[in-house]
Amino acid sequence: MAREPIDPWHHPRAALAERYLQAFELGLQSAWGVFAKRRMGKTEFLNKDLLPAAKKRGYLTAYANLWGNKDDPAQTIVVAIATAIEPKGLDKVLERLHTPLKKVKASGKVGGLDEANLEAEFGEKGAVADSLLAEILRKFDKTKKKLLIAVDEAQVLASKEHSNFAHALRAALDTRKTTIKVIFAGSSETTLRRMFARPSEPFYNWAPLEAFELLGRDFVEDMVEKVNRLSRFPLEVRFALKAFERLHMTPDFFRRFLTRYLTHAQMGADAALESTKAEVANDKEYVNVWGGLLEADKEVLKILAGGMKDLHGKAARERLGSVLGLGGAASMNTPAQALKRLQAETILTRLEHGEYRFEDEGFKDWVMALP
Repeated sequence: MAREPIDPWHHPRAALAERYLQAFELGLQSAWGVFAKRRMGKTEFLNKDLLPAAKKRGYLTAYANLWGNKDDPAQTIVVAIATAIEPKGLDKVLERLHTPLKKVKASGKVGGLDEANLEAEFGEKGAVADSLLAEILRKFDKTKKKLLIAVDEAQVLASKEHSNFAHALRAALDTRKTTIKVIFAGSSETTLRRMFARPSEPFYNWAPLEAFELLGRDFVEDMVEKVNRLSRFPLEVRFALKAFERLHMTPDFFRRFLTRYLTHAQMGADAALESTKAEVANDKEYVNVWGGLLEADKEVLKILAGGMKDLHGKAARERLGSVLGLGGAASMNTPAQALKRLQAETILTRLEHGEYRFEDEGFKDWVMALP
């Protein structure tokens, strides 16, 4: 098997990976939940630090990013686990995932599943995935190996429509705590806290939840050292730290700044920073997110970005009413529903009653710059 090319710009986080793996191997934890805003390095850490370190210790490893398939996270998770356990049988798994459960039952190709597993509602989303999950994990049990599953953007599983699969997944994992370890990473602190803290949720009390350890000075200094090996115009650490802070300590944005500096170093670090800030402000992802919002949601974001906190107060509701053409103040329900939608889309996080934070500070800046 060909090795994955080494990323010269990756900042290794061996100590952090070791901390998680040691906790797993000591039996202190079989699962972990971590949260951080998007673009803060979670995905890179999982794929370039944690999972490779686990492989060296003899684990099978599976990575599932649910953001790209929010409508059917069950399929993403089942494919990831199947790829880790039996990659040669992946074609059959994919074929089964796209076959209605009724046809699977009629074919008799059920891999020894008991009748209870087969009685799922034919039209129920994820029913085939539930059956396949059970079948694949029974095959895993025979391998006598350990498996580490990394589920990225795990908050997608909290949606009510995925509840049945979430229950099935937890049940399958609960009986395999010594052989299967799981890390749930997500960008919505609010949703993950609900997943693990609300008794009605499938993953209630299932794993400790903590903030993901963010990159800081060590990362900046490492990147500066790499830049200065390539550039005839050395970048000062103090300015790089300032740029990192101005870019909201977001690794993705900081790397854009470094790219700009390397290609236009003669123009100086200030010019590279301003160019990066302008690029971030015109980020296509922000434009797409904005275009998909209701007018009430857009105005709530503008109000919050502008510093007004009381969204249910008269001033905010009059502003909403004006934008929406209501001829008067909007009802209390208007900002309340907008806030629910914005939290569901992980655009806002609720810190405490009446206080909300943008998940992405860059998006907040973008909103503030709108006319």
